[in-house]
This record gives sequence, structure tokens and C-alpha cells, in this order.
Amino acid sequence: MLIPLRHENMSGRRWPIITFALIGLNVAIFLFTHWKIEEEQPKRAETRLHLLVLAATHPELKTTPKSSEFIEHVKKASGPSWDRIATSPRSLQDSWDARMRLQDDPTILQAQMDTLCQEFEESEHSSLIDNYGFVPAHPRPASYITANFLHAGWLHLIGNLWFLWLSGFILEDNWGRLIYSVFYLVAGAASLLFYAWCSPESYVPLVGASGAVAALMGAFLVRFPKMKIEMAFVTLIYRYKFKAYAYWLLPLWLAMEFFYGAALGQSSSVAHWAHVGGFLFGMLGAFVIQKTGLEQKASAKIEAEIGWTGDPAVVQAQEALDQGKLDEAVAILEKHVAEKPSSVDALVILQQVHWRRNDIPAYQKASVQLIQAQLKAHNADAAWQSYEEFSNAAGGNLPAAPWLELIRHLENQQNFDRAVAECDRLAQTYPQERPSLLAQLTAGRLSLKKLNRPDEALRFYKAADLSSVPHLDWESNIKAGITDAERAMGAPVGSQM
Repeated sequence: MLIPLRHENMSGRRWPIITFALIGLNVAIFLFTHWKIEEEQPKRAETRLHLLVLAATHPELKTTPKSSEFIEHVKKASGPSWDRIATSPRSLQDSWDARMRLQDDPTILQAQMDTLCQEFEESEHSSLIDNYGFVPAHPRPASYITANFLHAGWLHLIGNLWFLWLSGFILEDNWGRLIYSVFYLVAGAASLLFYAWCSPESYVPLVGASGAVAALMGAFLVRFPKMKIEMAFVTLIYRYKFKAYAYWLLPLWLAMEFFYGAALGQSSSVAHWAHVGGFLFGMLGAFVIQKTGLEQKASAKIEAEIGWTGDPAVVQAQEALDQGKLDEAVAILEKHVAEKPSSVDALVILQQVHWRRNDIPAYQKASVQLIQAQLKAHNADAAWQSYEEFSNAAGGNLPAAPWLELIRHLENQQNFDRAVAECDRLAQTYPQERPSLLAQLTAGRLSLKKLNRPDEALRFYKAADLSSVPHLDWESNIKAGITDAERAMGAPVGSQM
């Protein structure tokens, strides 16, 4: 099994109330409905089985319109195997099947068919899963919503809610509660609609939040493509953890769902096409939310709720932004930032205004200023989140000093793998500056002491030794690092591997 454990940004600016509410609502509905669904299922399955067997073995019997529709669907889906039910030897299904094989009285057989048709229609009217699950052949309007809150079992529920938590809370933090709530409900309906397009005649009810959750995963890919996800590979005898970028892990999952959907079709107990449809909708929805400025506006309002000091210039700039007066907002904010370069509130709005104007160089500059201001305010968590947004949205590099400070934050968070990767990027970006040397030493130490990768540590220490940056004060540390790395690799100390 491959199980996602966490990703690199497991903190938010405020409590993810909507995500908690969705999780709580799913659990509450499951506890309220699960036992009744389990109680209904045996009789529901038995009625359908008997109806199909009797219809296949005695096609001359009359059935009600709804029962006929169901029988014809199964007959069409079964193909040649339908005729073999009546003409070929087969194992007995149950005692009812044994009795029906011995029965040849048309009146009794028709009475039995009438009873089964009545039970079938009563089941459709009273069954929770038929009434509130999504049946592509005859979808009820409400089921586009209700089906997303029903689950078939504990593992089904827990799996969906775990993915909901990992993907959902970070999107709620960036989009705001209103956009996130609407997106989740619409995405769930869209995933069911996509499945109905792929299997329009299916009578199998779909239940579960996996389509909506797949949409959150698609949105996560668009919004945080470079975010690393920690995964666990688990078997009965072996366990292994690794990290992978969202930009290849999530498309791989989508490709697998597409393959299973194409290969298995309706024979699978998993609605793979609902997952595919949800994921694609999520990608498209996230792109639209980001490019229309809805996300930036929501993020600015969140910052306003949790961090504004009520500075008149900031309030005035926000009002100009709300009215679409972007040039006026820029003029107010740039003047304010020139006077107060550490104003986080002003820089947050300035960053969003430049994004709305599609002025990427100005957006990058404001992002760097924001990160530096957040670090100066000793809010490293917020600075790291701003850096992730900056990297994902526009790219570019930070100045070496704040970049190195963020790396120290990663080390304090025990995110050693990402810290090493950022050290490597910093050293390659600023090879002539002293922070690049410190980054190489940090990467060497973490690779050797924390990640148990002595070959990689040796590479960093040797790069530091060859650096053109003066490093007499660090010479002993570098030589000691090289010696320790070579010893850990089992190589003779001083060798040139």
C-alpha cells in the first residue's frame, strides 16, 4: 500500500473550520446510516438476484416497467452470458433457485415474478442507498450532493477523509471558506456527472466523497505543484518512507485511475471515472480561481481578518483594490512601504495587486519584501508559506540571507530533505557569496548526520573546499566533514572517490 502521511505545509493562518465541518458531517452521516444500509443490503441484493435469474430463465413472464428497465440494462451489459444462464448448467444460487428450477406452473412463476417486481420497486423507494446514492441510469437531483456524504464502510470513510484533510485544509487557507465550500460541493456533483457520461445506463449506486476529494487533489496539483508529499510504502514485511513532488506523484495517481477505469469499466467496485472527472475538474477550477484573482482577493481578506493593524493607508489601499482601482492601490501601498518597509499587511496586498495586474517582476519583488518582513517579525511559518506561494506562482530566487534563514527554519522543523535541496539551490544561485558556503556546509552536515547519505555529504563538503569564497575560518570544519563522509562510506580517508 502507498499511504500519504503529510506534506510540507501542515500549518495554516487560521483554523480550517469548513474542512473540520466536512469531516464531522461525513462521520455523523456515516454513523447514522451505516447500520441501516448494512441491514438493507442483503435483502436488496437477494431481490435483484432472484429477479434477474427468473427473468433470464423465464423470459415469457411479465414484469413492471421499472423492473423491465433494470433487467434490460443488465441483459445488455451481460451480453452472451445472459443467454447461458437459461441454457447452460450452473451452480445453484440458493434454496429459492432450487425451488424455481423444479417449478413449471406458469401461474406460480408469474406470481413469483410479480412479488419480486413489487419488492424491487419497494426497495428503490425505501432503500437509503437507492434514494440518496447516485444512480447514473436515473439520477435524482438531490443525489448529486447526498451521494458525496454516504460511505460503504469504515475503510472507505477513513480513506476519503484522510485525503480530504491533507488536500483540503491548505486550499481552505488559501481560498477562504466561501470559495472552498462552493468548490467542494460543485466538484462532487461534477465528478458524478462525469461518471454518468461514461456509464449512462449503470444501475449501481455511487456513494462516497472520493470524487470531491479527487477534485481537491487536482486543485492541490495546480496550486502547489512543487510541494513535497511524504509517502509510506507498506507491505506485510517491509516499510519504507519517501518524499515526492506533487507534480509527478499526483499525475501518476490520475494515470492509474484512468487505466483502471478504461480496463475494468463498470466491473470494478471503485468508481474510477468519478475520480478522473473530479481530478480534472479540480485542476480546471483551481486554474480559474487563481487566474481570475478570486484567490488573491480571498487571501488578502484573510490577512485583513487575522493581522491588520488598521493602518489608514492599508485600509485605503484595500478599498481601492476592492473597487478594481489597481493603479491607485499600487501608488498608496508603494508610498506606505517606502515609509514602513516591514509592514506585512501592506506587502500582502501589494503582492496581490501586482498579481491582479499580471506584473510578474513586481509581484516577485513584493513577495521577496514580504518574506523578509515576516522573517523580521519572527514569523518563520508565514514566511515559509509565502516562499512556497512565491515559488509555485512566479518562480525566481530569494536573496541569499533570507533564503538561508528559511533553510534554518526547515531544519528546525526537521524537514531535512527539503532543507538540503534548498541549500543546493542557494549554493548554485549565489556561488560567489558567503551564504553559499554556509549552505554547502549545512547540506553536508544534514546529509551525513540526519539523512545518512554520506556520498551526497562528501559532494557538498568538497564543493565547499573548492569554493572561491574565502573560507579559512571554516577550513577545519570542511576537512573534518570530508573525513567523516569518507569514513561513513567505508572509503580510505583522503581518497578521491
